[in-house]
Amino acid sequence: MSKEPLKKIGICADHGGFELKEKIKSFLTENQFEPVDFGAKVLDETDDFPDFVIPLAKAVAAGKVFRGIAICGSGVGACVAANKVKGVRSALINDYFSAHQGVEDDDMNLICLGGRVTGYAAAEEYVQVFLNAKFIGVERHIRRLRKIQELEFE
Repeated sequence: MSKEPLKKIGICADHGGFELKEKIKSFLTENQFEPVDFGAKVLDETDDFPDFVIPLAKAVAAGKVFRGIAICGSGVGACVAANKVKGVRSALINDYFSAHQGVEDDDMNLICLGGRVTGYAAAEEYVQVFLNAKFIGVERHIRRLRKIQELEFE
């Protein structure tokens, strides 16, 4: 029997989320995912989140990774940047329900977390449920997604 390959999960953070990113990378490995680190590779208080979030978001949109996790100080900037990339559906996650409902109803493919506002235990729960959730794909959800996707072609 062949083993199913590990799902690649893109992850990135600036200085505001660096510590949380490092912990989440270990959590991903422990839970049979393959983290793909888009940076920052070292803690640098002068770095800029778009330098890491945009390459991650492009990889998610291109299908090079299964899903993405972007972390900055509050998560807000990372979310703004990620949603500028065509094909990315990202949200700032601060609760368990939204972490899975965003995938189930809205086909969310990248979550943003706040390294300065989200505790590790909560982040672990959000990441786990996000990665295990599946898009339900009922007609009303598909209809709504199409309306949003039309914006990407304007």
